[in-house]
Amino acid sequence: MSITGPIVCIEDDDDDQHLISEVIKELQVPNELRFFTDGDAVFHYLETTSQKPFLILCDINLPRMNGIELRKRLNENEYLRRKSIPFLFVSTAANSGLVRLAYDETVQGYFKKPDGYSALREQVKLIIAYWRECIHPNSQL
Repeated sequence: MSITGPIVCIEDDDDDQHLISEVIKELQVPNELRFFTDGDAVFHYLETTSQKPFLILCDINLPRMNGIELRKRLNENEYLRRKSIPFLFVSTAANSGLVRLAYDETVQGYFKKPDGYSALREQVKLIIAYWRECIHPNSQL
């Protein structure tokens, strides 16, 4: 993780992409925001990019490869696992079974998409603030 690296957002809903993009702009987050609509595309990007993403925000319900399957593949790939990119779910799908599956795959957070722009803004603000301060294996101390 690099606090200046891109924020990777895996979201297949155009409206949600637009809202997240507007929140990032309004919060004046300087990180590039990179959207992907499916797990296959982001997996390929993460395997081949020289960028060091700041964090991954992922929906659960995605075409081709859902969020849980993506997280599992990332964990199984030593190169990608060692990048230690914070991986968080932000999804309307939130039940105890999904949350348990997500944490079984060692996600760093599971957030239910809030109703309304201001609630989303506050949620994203808290997530970014936390990860800007957090020390983890790839932090430069």
